[in-house]
Amino acid sequence: MRANCSSSSACPANSSEEELPVGPEAYGNLELVFSVASAVMVGLLMFSLGCSVEIRKLWLHIRRPWGIAVGLLCQFGLMPLLAYLLVLGFSLKPVQAIAILIMGCCPGGTVSNIFTFWVDGDMDLSISMTACSTVAALGMMPLCLYLYTLSWSLEQNLTVPYRNIGITLLCLTVPVAFGVYVNYKWPKQSKIILKVGAFVGGVLLLVVAVAGVVLAKGSWNSDMILLTISFIFPLIGHVMGFLLALLTHQSWQRCRTISLETGAQNIQMCITMLQLSFPAEQLVQMLSFPLAYGLFQLLDGFLIVAAYKMYKRRLKNKHGRRSPGCAEACHEKKSTSPPETSAFLEVNEEATLTPEPSGPMDLHQALGPTGHMACAK
Repeated sequence: MRANCSSSSACPANSSEEELPVGPEAYGNLELVFSVASAVMVGLLMFSLGCSVEIRKLWLHIRRPWGIAVGLLCQFGLMPLLAYLLVLGFSLKPVQAIAILIMGCCPGGTVSNIFTFWVDGDMDLSISMTACSTVAALGMMPLCLYLYTLSWSLEQNLTVPYRNIGITLLCLTVPVAFGVYVNYKWPKQSKIILKVGAFVGGVLLLVVAVAGVVLAKGSWNSDMILLTISFIFPLIGHVMGFLLALLTHQSWQRCRTISLETGAQNIQMCITMLQLSFPAEQLVQMLSFPLAYGLFQLLDGFLIVAAYKMYKRRLKNKHGRRSPGCAEACHEKKSTSPPETSAFLEVNEEATLTPEPSGPMDLHQALGPTGHMACAK
């Protein structure tokens, strides 16, 4: 496979070739910060989030992997296509075009797991998708890169970081396996570990974001078109992933999960692949994109979480103004809806926001004198 777009017109865009004023020393420091922070964050997050995984639900996803299949379609079908269209649409410099395409072909990142937890997503599906996309990247990354660079005139070989993929998979599966075991043996303690891990993981995300902004402040003087793409690329991925999950009749909970998994890419894997494939003078122009993408995907994730929390609070206040009898009647109506409609209903909000009768006495109290549900206006 070839992988350098020199100055040939066959490459998707040959705009100006002037060098970008980015200092390489910033990337050395940034790489160290990202490597250490990523190792700590991945290990802690995967162990704590593994405490939310139930073996029965995880096995159900493996036996009937419809949600995983939709996620893989988004990851290796939608994201590489979006990257290619952005490259063509914005007429980028050749080295920048390669960096964006590599980012689009990378598997999902573990940062999506913590965002999925914060939006009450399907954690079993999220972790399954992250693991499966990492395994699939062994074959899908070189295949996608080969297909989308067939028409380009390239000189250097792209080196797929198979060792990095293996390490990522190991760092993902081992902590999750320990977390699943802890949840199975000590369910009460696992809930505490989950809350602490989610909080610490959020702090680490903020630390990585702030460190990236400070250490790579020189890169913000780079091409504004590149920064614009790094902002809209993950956002478009989130939206398109949600729509595709919705079109395949996934539940709202799974739609949120697939959306976050689609837009969140493995930044460290993209940086490693660029370092293995290109000389230092080209890396100066290339590494600004994965850095900016990583920061903006964190920003997009926090915005999605904030929007969901506001929606959940509004929904909770709306349900709180209803009487218990009316809420129970609405629950009965939803439970008798056909499968096609109930597939779109959110299970988590119903379970947490709609009170259910705890016994025969509660059910008797919810019934009126005539034996029918009484809804207070």
